[in-house]
Amino acid sequence: MSTKRIVDESELHRKHYDEICGKLVQDQFAQFLGIRLVELGEGTATAEVTVQDHMLNAHGTAHGAIIFSLADFTFAAACNSYGKTSVALSMNIGFLAAAMKGNRLVATATEEKKNNRTAWYRIRVETEHGLVATLDALAYRKNEYFVAIDEER
Repeated sequence: MSTKRIVDESELHRKHYDEICGKLVQDQFAQFLGIRLVELGEGTATAEVTVQDHMLNAHGTAHGAIIFSLADFTFAAACNSYGKTSVALSMNIGFLAAAMKGNRLVATATEEKKNNRTAWYRIRVETEHGLVATLDALAYRKNEYFVAIDEER
């Protein structure tokens, strides 16, 4: 008979916080865009980027790709915050307002529900002027943890 091991993911988050943050900030695409991880909690994350000239679309507003990339990175941080490898299954974004050059975009991801295999998140992207976009995202939680799990139980 197989026994399923229970992992206290809150404990893993606390015990391996620095290691988890270190892994997440290695995201080379986020680094390339200038995205910074501001805060990481259990199932939550906040990240930011300042809109630069090269992030503008033909209309002179922040390109949707930079807004989506910020939301995606924040989602990835939140769903990997327990040290369990998680990847996106689906994402749906709604663009609600324009952001301009010089605006600081701040994305906040909040875990709505999680189980062993999937987790649901809501991400808000805002500037100092208000809400720019919302993103609903579904994560697939793989079997692997990228932090050490104590073998004593």
